[in-house]
Amino acid sequence: MSLLSPSIFKAYDIRGIIGKTLDAEVAELIGQAFGSAAVAKGERSVVIGRDGRLSGPDLIKALAKGLQSTGVDVIDLGVVVTPMVYFGTNVLEARSGIMVTGSHNPPDYNGFKMVLAGEAIYGDAIQALYQAILAKAFTKGNGSYRTHDIKAAYLDRISGDVKLARPLKIAVDCGNGVAGAYAADLYRAMGCEVTELFCEVDGTFPNHHPDPAHPENLQDLIRCLQTGDAEIGLAFDGDGDRLGVVTKDGQIIYPDRQLMLFAEDVLSRNPGAQILYDVKCTRHIAPWVKARGGVPLMWKTGHSLVKAKLKETGSPLGGEMSGHIFFKDRWYGFDDGLYAGARLLEIVSRVADMSATLNALPQSDSTPELQLQLKEGENFEIIAAMQQHADFPGADDIITIDGLRVEYPDGFGLARSSNTTPVIVMRFEAENPAALQRIQNALGKAVLAVKPDASLPYALSE
Repeated sequence: MSLLSPSIFKAYDIRGIIGKTLDAEVAELIGQAFGSAAVAKGERSVVIGRDGRLSGPDLIKALAKGLQSTGVDVIDLGVVVTPMVYFGTNVLEARSGIMVTGSHNPPDYNGFKMVLAGEAIYGDAIQALYQAILAKAFTKGNGSYRTHDIKAAYLDRISGDVKLARPLKIAVDCGNGVAGAYAADLYRAMGCEVTELFCEVDGTFPNHHPDPAHPENLQDLIRCLQTGDAEIGLAFDGDGDRLGVVTKDGQIIYPDRQLMLFAEDVLSRNPGAQILYDVKCTRHIAPWVKARGGVPLMWKTGHSLVKAKLKETGSPLGGEMSGHIFFKDRWYGFDDGLYAGARLLEIVSRVADMSATLNALPQSDSTPELQLQLKEGENFEIIAAMQQHADFPGADDIITIDGLRVEYPDGFGLARSSNTTPVIVMRFEAENPAALQRIQNALGKAVLAVKPDASLPYALSE
């Protein structure tokens, strides 16, 4: 590859299309830049792993070569879920790690999620890697390479601590992502009877997309629960760091409602603690957390940003609407879909009717994430203009930590810039359909005031 595309250096990770913006040559350069950054922080070793994508073997081999050329020793975990690389940086003699993964993206994508000296890197730190590659500012050395099987340590650490009150029958759908290599083994070790759906790791994803954030990807799991004897369904994204949950009666328990259940449990051991959640989450979280003696803290969207804030605040729990859940209570503070699933099963194993318990979590009328498609850079300009000029009569509060979240007595509307694509993400929640439409109108008109030709992802009512 002759040209290095700056487009692959995203806000929270590095991600590109195989053969177009990403190949083995680029992976080696990333290894050289990351290895140099690790050496500069006094790090001697880097843990690496990959998901089940077809491009993984070539990329990880080149990545290891690049890392070793800077003098760092490479510990290769092989085919693992992303959380196992994070786990490695907590339990092995290395505080830095790189996971080669395209997460939930289509099969022709791949990328890198990174931890540098114990910190999730994002934003400027990722841009610094790009600049180091441009300047060829690489450390020189000759690091070693070894493989390491971390599966037993990871499964034992979870199953040794997370205990079920009774045996459960569950179904898991891994969408042919890499979680399929580990999820059923983990939950069987905890005492579950497991029905497996699409747990064969296949980087072509022949059955459905491995992304539990979208209802269409949960339909197989819903049918499995309706026809089989499993009591609950768990679904995972392509690299195992996000969790989807489905009840026996086919209801999807979105991550912001999962977070309420987790908060209640965590606050029982950590009274008065802060619970973090991102700007996309339900407005029911704050009163729920306060009622249980906790302190709710809304924060920016982005798994790296939430991880960093968790570290800064010392909070024992954080979560994002996208499905990244971060436990610092009894765990290490990184996002892990398999671990979140284990903690969920621990809680619901104590009740007779888990579907009733889950369905009883507070809920309002809401929209999924709606995307306003724009040209490169337009999303940031529009949000900045809205933050400056938009007026929302009747609003209780306008929160601008990440875009615009407009809070009303009966709901909220959100418009924020995606950090990865030229899109404004919009989401709405309200106590009834009329309030939902009113709030959608208010934010829609605020967008059109800045960009009259914007093609809104929903219809305004007269």
